[in-house]
Amino acid sequence: MSFFEIGLREAWHLIVSGDPALRSIVGVTLQVAGVSTGIAIVAGVPAGLALGLGRFRGRRIGLAAANAGMGLPPVVVGLVLSLLLFPAAPLGHLRLLFTLEGVFVAQTILAVPIVVALTASSVQSIDAGLLDQARAFGASRVAVAMLALREARIGVLAGIIAAAGSALSEVGAVVLVGGNIEGLDQTLASAALQKVEAGRFSEGLAIGIVLLALIAVVAGLLTVLQYADRRAGGRGIGRVRL
Repeated sequence: MSFFEIGLREAWHLIVSGDPALRSIVGVTLQVAGVSTGIAIVAGVPAGLALGLGRFRGRRIGLAAANAGMGLPPVVVGLVLSLLLFPAAPLGHLRLLFTLEGVFVAQTILAVPIVVALTASSVQSIDAGLLDQARAFGASRVAVAMLALREARIGVLAGIIAAAGSALSEVGAVVLVGGNIEGLDQTLASAALQKVEAGRFSEGLAIGIVLLALIAVVAGLLTVLQYADRRAGGRGIGRVRL
């Protein structure tokens, strides 16, 4: 039996046996992904709608910043944030360095631009005539925004799911801001890195398998939603009252 086969067998045993350490890491990962994605939805979707629909000074700068934010290197974000959160630094009094809350902040910074940029892009791709017609019928700004959100729902969902996927798999910011502390703020991605560096390949492989499974679920969810929308003929779930 090869080294890989032995490692795979041991990894599978850890998964099916419900290893407590592995379950703890999965819980932290889901918590980090859930919190950061939730904040990204609350902050990012309205901001994306404003950038996609609005006509105001600074809009282009906002769009450029959101698009650039999608490519933010997580390591750089983690480094800058950790320097700002250092005890003697400007934000040191918040005491977020090497805490789970600090990881929430780092992952949210990475997730928000993804939701903002993809929401704005999806809204901009809507037929302008449809929105103009709604305005002509006296629709309020909120009603027009809701109509745009409904029409761009698949793109918006793609942005949300992309943000969740990023939060699940990101390593750099978690390690630099959270410290990759086992049992406290260690996520699946950062735990896999630690296990491999320590030569504990079976545990690293088990963590990797679970992480891949979660990513597959996220990708599968988007695919199901896309096919469901296509079957519905793009009609959406409900109508927007003008």
